[in-house]
Amino acid sequence: MPASTTKSLRVAVLADSDTRWKWGALTANRIAPADSDIRLDGYLLRGRATPTARQLEEVGVRADSLREVTSVEFLREMAREEAAYDVLVLSLVGGGVQAMLHGLSHQWRERAATGSTRRPVVVTGYVGVVYEKLADGLLLRHGADLVLANSRQDADRFTAVYEGVGADASSVTEVALPFLGGAPYEKHDPYTVVFAAQPSVPESRKDRTYLLNRLVQHARLHPDREVLLKLRSKPGEHTTHIEEQPYQRLAERIPGGLPANFRLVYGHMGEVLDRTDLLVTVSSTAALESLHRRIPTVVLTDLGVRESLGNHHFVGSGCLASWDQLDGGHIPTPDERWVARQGVSADGSYETAFDAARERIAGLLGGGTLPDLAPYYTPVTAPGYLPGILARHHLAPDGSPLPGAPDADREPGAVRQIVRRAARGAYRHGVQRVAPVIRRMGEL
Repeated sequence: MPASTTKSLRVAVLADSDTRWKWGALTANRIAPADSDIRLDGYLLRGRATPTARQLEEVGVRADSLREVTSVEFLREMAREEAAYDVLVLSLVGGGVQAMLHGLSHQWRERAATGSTRRPVVVTGYVGVVYEKLADGLLLRHGADLVLANSRQDADRFTAVYEGVGADASSVTEVALPFLGGAPYEKHDPYTVVFAAQPSVPESRKDRTYLLNRLVQHARLHPDREVLLKLRSKPGEHTTHIEEQPYQRLAERIPGGLPANFRLVYGHMGEVLDRTDLLVTVSSTAALESLHRRIPTVVLTDLGVRESLGNHHFVGSGCLASWDQLDGGHIPTPDERWVARQGVSADGSYETAFDAARERIAGLLGGGTLPDLAPYYTPVTAPGYLPGILARHHLAPDGSPLPGAPDADREPGAVRQIVRRAARGAYRHGVQRVAPVIRRMGEL
């Protein structure tokens, strides 16, 4: 029997929310060299948005192992010779990526002093549309071996930012969103309209109530249609963004109750799209998933086309429309050139979108000792900014753990785990219940 040519590839993904775990784990599988047999270990960064078991189940991405860690615990794990990963995907907010780059650099320098020079290829990127804090988020991600851009447009923008500050831009690698796919659109019976909700867009109770009322009105105007409100999380759960005004709570106050053809749904976005005839959103990445399948897609203009809403990203898409237009039967036609520049490969070329990343990773893995990580931000280039970012992760300006940082040598005891869960629950209660009340009082 011939020997197998499959190569074992050990991959670690560090994520800080359900959405970023989904992006990181799917990206890890997409960018692995084609002849690899992957072992995927997941690490969930402990914090306000650490995903619950229900959220992880809904994401539907499996790992060979999965555990919760602090920043320092993760860094010490990566310093162990036994944790000899080939690829490390940092699926975090920008500040988290920057802290890990400096922390890893410190740990690996110390390990190199003992004679070990092997380190994994470090990969990072964005979970979706980049519509705010472009320069800030990008420079915080600089220093990884690959900074993934989800589209040709993003690759051009990322390169321009790095070159504009004199930073090495060779890490920018064009790919696509890793969760695109699914069957091409076919009409359904009954005709189904899905509103893809977002945790923080729009933010105010007034705007969210308006959108909910218009969705309910659409259901009443079209009793032959099924109208679904696709929710990201249940009250008390956190995602990548904080949700202070859950639609579930607002729906309880709809005058006359919800119509029979209106439902609140959870679950995997891809499964919901399997039965969607019209996808409506303010600016969710779900719009790109929908366009990829050629499902009729609408980005709402009711609250304006504004940077704060993120729907400005869809200018030129042909998908902008209002509820009044939708109630009247309008279906937008997407602009094919705009769609192509967003990494949405409805023409069937999606599977080749990750070839460049695969080739780069294979080259780095087979090219000998990798150089030290070299982020743009250092104590020299950003002395008033970098130390604060690192301190939030219990790291000193040189990337070493600060005194009193969480102990990584033992698992938290039962009492400590209970305290952590209680503290997280209290934080979420404060965000979703107390904070909005205080703000409303301040507006009186």
